[in-house]
Amino acid sequence: MTFNAPEFLKTLPQKPGVYQMINAKGDIIYVGKAKDLKDRVSSYFRKNVDSIKTQRMVAAIEDVKIIVTNSDNEALVLEQNLIKSLHPKYNILLRDDKSYPYIALSVNHIFPRLSVYRGAKQKGVRYFGPFPSVSAVRDSLQFLQKLFKLRSCNDTFFSNRSRPCLQYQIKRCSAPCVKFITPEDYAQDMKKAILFLEGKDKDLLNSLSAQMQAAAEHLNYETAAELRDQINKLRHVQEQQKVMTREDSDYDVIGLCEQYAEVMIILLKVRNGKLLATQQFSFKLLLDETKEAVMSSFISQYYLADDQYHEQIPNVILVNYMPEDIELVVAVLTERYQHKVELVSPQRGERCIWVDMAYRNAEQQLAIRLQKILTVKKRVEALQLALDFKQALTRIECFDISHTQGEATVASCVVYDHEQGLLKSEYRRFNITDITPGDDYAALKQAVERRYAHHADSDKPLPTMVIIDGGKGQLHSVTPVFEALALQDIFVIGISKGEGRKAEYDQLWRAEPLELLDLDKHPLARHVIQEIRDEAHRFAITGHRQRRDKKRKQSLLESIEGIGPKRRQSLLQRFGGQQGLEKASIEEIAKVSGISDSIARKIYATLHPA
Repeated sequence: MTFNAPEFLKTLPQKPGVYQMINAKGDIIYVGKAKDLKDRVSSYFRKNVDSIKTQRMVAAIEDVKIIVTNSDNEALVLEQNLIKSLHPKYNILLRDDKSYPYIALSVNHIFPRLSVYRGAKQKGVRYFGPFPSVSAVRDSLQFLQKLFKLRSCNDTFFSNRSRPCLQYQIKRCSAPCVKFITPEDYAQDMKKAILFLEGKDKDLLNSLSAQMQAAAEHLNYETAAELRDQINKLRHVQEQQKVMTREDSDYDVIGLCEQYAEVMIILLKVRNGKLLATQQFSFKLLLDETKEAVMSSFISQYYLADDQYHEQIPNVILVNYMPEDIELVVAVLTERYQHKVELVSPQRGERCIWVDMAYRNAEQQLAIRLQKILTVKKRVEALQLALDFKQALTRIECFDISHTQGEATVASCVVYDHEQGLLKSEYRRFNITDITPGDDYAALKQAVERRYAHHADSDKPLPTMVIIDGGKGQLHSVTPVFEALALQDIFVIGISKGEGRKAEYDQLWRAEPLELLDLDKHPLARHVIQEIRDEAHRFAITGHRQRRDKKRKQSLLESIEGIGPKRRQSLLQRFGGQQGLEKASIEEIAKVSGISDSIARKIYATLHPA
């Protein structure tokens, strides 16, 4: 290590701030906060540091940058912002919350829309959730549509309706698109839906009961009957939800479980005594940190992230481990959300029941995760033994090609980790261009070149093994690429289809030296390779179909004389895509800005050749 720690430490102030550890490549590998920068940073460079993990990180440090702040609160907020934006290797990094689906309500529209949503927070939209899966969101949306008849169609579809759609016919929408309901009545339905999504069933039932009574008194029996049916449906849902505590209890409950440096956190959102949502977070500890420190990092990252959907958090957060720097965390949360936030680790009573539930769920999910890791490790070890490979197989990547008679060629690259198995977040596709259509050899060569050409400048680890879907010819095409990029240490094999395309007859070829591998006595190793190959095949086919379908849809409009990019965009926006345009009449197409009657007839004739 060339970093002169003693000289640098002399320059540090005894003030609060944030420090950033930087490696030889200039990458920030760790970000931390400190009440006293001099004391905290110095602790990493003392001789009596027992943690091997910390020693490993310190050995990689080539520079340290500091940012002095005015207070401990500022240091904590800045630390979390830097972790979120920089993703340092040794920090605890939560799974991005965008992966969890929400119910979104577009409150800025005169007739707000309910929809499934993932992504960055937007203005004019209220978010409810998160939900554990998309299916859970769809079930909730289906119930809300039956109960309150709020629209779920997008704005383009909504603004171009001249008659009610099927959702109105099956009584899941009140057809605001054709003014079958007034904005005032629709707003009332929206308020009821919000009460339901906030878990305020008691307030909603009281409101519906009062409206039913008023309708009956005014002899409006049809409305009263509809309200009665809504009340009965809500009560049926209430019976299915077990109320475990007082109806006025609002908590966020965090259960943390850690074993073998693997951490699982379950977060329960309890509103009005009901469990409304659950979130799961898992990560690996790369430094030796206490459970209290991990809890502090989690709470800070989760509640202080700028792109989270926390319009408000409850006054009480229940935890099974009290976080480090609890006074600081409480002060920052109180300042951020403009109300007092209390962190509690209960030992008895109803709150203890909730914490125990969160912990038991975290413990169960961690056991499942550890069992999966163990299973994957055994499979990879079996493969390593079968191939007599001396180096540990930590990462396997597999390439495949898909096209239809040379059209829309797509290459896939899937990744298999020695602990986690298939890493879908690291899959990549390559649209292959500038080759002879149908030339799989050239396609594979281009894909491998594009994948590894900039490996020296990338922080992504190189694979220890690469699998090519193909036999000797495919291996011959990619071997010069690995040699040119000085990647001779990678074990490259090819897997070709056997007789009758049956898996048991697949042939395995080693690239260097070229030889046929016999894994008949190692069925588990063979199965691992086939599983990875099949996943690469699936991923390539999916990408190819998407590219081919997109190209074919675009070509229909592009082939029409007089239809340029602007008119094409106007048409697709007006009708919500190709399918909507195909359903439109000549008169409807002619209403689009810039489209004359003659061009509308050309478009219709092209889309309906019969």
